[in-house]
Order: sequence, then structure tokens, then C-alpha cells
Amino acid sequence: MRVSTNFKDKSFAVYGLGLTGKSVVNFLKKNKASKICAWDDYLTKSDRKLKDKFKVNINTADYIVISPGININKSSFKSLLLKNKKKIITDLDLFFIKNDIKRSVIITGTNGKSTTCSLVHHILTKNKIKNKLAGNIGKPILDLKFVKKEIYIIEASSFQLEYSQFIKPYCAVILNISQDHLEWHGSKKNYIKSKFKIFENQSKNDFAILNNKKLKKIYDEKKYLGKLKFIKNKSIKLTKLKNRYLQLEANTDNVKFAYFITKLFNIDKRNFIKSLNSFNGLAHRHETFLKLDNYTFINDSKATSFESTKYALKSNKNIIWITGGQPKKNDKINIEKFKNKIIKTYIIGKHSSFFVKYINKKIKFEITKNLKTTINKIFKSFVRNKKITVLLSPASASYDQFRNFVQRGEEFKKLVKHYAEKLN
Repeated sequence: MRVSTNFKDKSFAVYGLGLTGKSVVNFLKKNKASKICAWDDYLTKSDRKLKDKFKVNINTADYIVISPGININKSSFKSLLLKNKKKIITDLDLFFIKNDIKRSVIITGTNGKSTTCSLVHHILTKNKIKNKLAGNIGKPILDLKFVKKEIYIIEASSFQLEYSQFIKPYCAVILNISQDHLEWHGSKKNYIKSKFKIFENQSKNDFAILNNKKLKKIYDEKKYLGKLKFIKNKSIKLTKLKNRYLQLEANTDNVKFAYFITKLFNIDKRNFIKSLNSFNGLAHRHETFLKLDNYTFINDSKATSFESTKYALKSNKNIIWITGGQPKKNDKINIEKFKNKIIKTYIIGKHSSFFVKYINKKIKFEITKNLKTTINKIFKSFVRNKKITVLLSPASASYDQFRNFVQRGEEFKKLVKHYAEKLN
């Protein structure tokens, strides 16, 4: 679906002025949009005139560009936005409207998006295929300089897909879907619906990749036009893979998806495996950042649901597990399979009762409220001759104590390194 790329006769209302919103405004100015009006809910009440002006522009603008994370059902502009819902687009849409993109990969899913996108980017780069990585990872997509021959690897969240209308990926991927962001989407059905928007504009020359039979059934029922590649469990054997990070169970599917995606760009299996062995992994995703005597410290702050945390518990033993934070709606902690791997659990954050409910009488635990107290206690009971894994894998969002999972992970690493220096 292509629409006019002439922005000079189009007006825009931009909702949200974080990194994405600011990049949208800069992009529209650069492309000489006829009128731009912007608003952010964090602007002060003294900006009443600007807010009133924005309300008017919601009705009159040709397009309303919404930043990821803004839920129109919880917005003070709810009625106006619902009335004008057909005009709502995203920064991803602007990128596709402006540029004639021949080769793009859009990857979504509950878990593994960033790792899989980074893997594909790494493999293509190692094989001298020019590509750019953007979207929900790193740079806002509109900050990229478009080069027609390059491949665009885009991480897309359910928030972005919810309001996107014009994205048309050459390769569209849903890695997995589990219960997440239900407080935003309202139900799992709505969450799945937002993810499947990734396939809507594809043609018969495009590709879709899935590995889940239930998702395949939905795809088949919708009769999308893209060529579906379905990944079976034993579809690829990686006997020469030496990268320990990618051998973790959490990365098994990520590697398989990366193989089938890069195969579309003529990467053979030998070069694929060779490229994998030089991949370093991402920060805050099962990141082993310190080994001290027999202690291994792992930062898995990105694990914001138990679905994510269970991979870290499965991949380690003799674990001192740090968990806690802001639980996701409808999430549950099923510790039964992992209780013999856990020596002790420390619970941080303001919702300790949620975690106690699931682990009480199953594993030894202590409520420590914050990371500093937790790390202090761990180092006070440091036993040099015992093999221990200290794992921060919170199984919850960070917003009760931190800005995001990145700040939480950085704080954990900083505290560990501080107490490690004192120990030595």
C-alpha cells in the first residue's frame, strides 16, 4: 500500500515527545510538512493553550502520529482520538510512506526481539551485506539516512504495530506470543491482533516466518498473501556452534529464526555459523558481566515476565535469585520445575507479597526491598569455595523503583562491582 510522499500539503498532529516523537517532528520539518502541532502529556498545566490547540488539530490534521506506549483508551483525548482513529499512524508508517523500501525485515514477539534483530544485523554485516538496525532497538527509525540498496532490520513492539497502517515488510516475523502488556491491550486477543498487523500489507513476493502451530492457524485463517515459512523443531542442526551465549535455551529459537531470515539474503549455513560464533550478546539479557572466584554474576534485567525468567532459571544451577518489581497483568510465578536449582531468593520492589504468594514454602527467601541491601547481604555471606550463580532476573517490570530495565540492570552491575572491589 503506497500513499503520497508529498508532505507539503499534509498536516500532522504529533502525540508524544520522547525520543520517537522528537524524531517525528524533526522528520516532518525536514520534509516541509504544511502544518505540525505536537503535544506530550508531560507538558505542564500552564500549557493549556497548546493543549487546546492540539485538541483542535486532532480533528483537522491529515495524520495523527502516535508515539509507542501511548494508549488512546487511557488518554485525556480518548474520544477525539477514537473518532479520528483512521488517521492515526506511527513513525514506522512515515518511514514506509517516505521511502520506497524493497528489502526490510520487521521482527516482533513477546521475547527475543532485540536479540534476534541484533543477530540478523550481525550476520549480514559479517557477510558484507549492508544493513541498518532500527525501530524499538537503538535509534528511532526516522533518524536513519535511507539508502535504497540497504536492508532495514526493524524491531517492532505491539504498541507500534497497534496503530501502524502502511508498513510492508519484505520479511515479517512473529517470534512468539505469551501474556504481556495486557494492562495496555486489555486482553490477549487484542495483543495477538496487534502483532498480526505485521502481515496485513504483504504481497505474494514477501515472506512471513512463524514457528508456532497456533499462530500458523491464525495466519492461514486470515489468508495473508505473504509466503509463509514455518520453522519446525528439528529444522536446523547447529553442531559447530561454539558460542555459549547462543547455546542457552533462551536463544534456541532466536538462532533458528535468524537462520531462516538470513537465508533469504543468500547466507549459507557455513557462513551463518561462522558469524554466530563472534556474536557477543546484548546487555541486560542473560549478561554474564563478572566472575569472582566461584561466583558468576548474571544481569538478566530485561526479563520483565516469568516467561522470560524461566529460561535463565533453566540455564543455571546453585542460583541466588534476585526477583521483584512491578508484576505484569495475569502473570504467574511457577517455580516448581526450578526450586531445586535455587539456593535462596531475594525479593526487591514494592510488590513483594505477589512473589511471596508463589514461592512461600517452596524455596528459601528474604524480602530485601532494594538492590543495595540485597547485594550487601550476598557479599556478607560470600563463600569462596562454593560455586554460585547470582542472577538478577526480576520476572517483572522495573517502574516501581527504576525508569526502565536498563537503569535497573546498570544499578545491579554497579553495586556488584563496588562490593567486589571491597571484597578483594
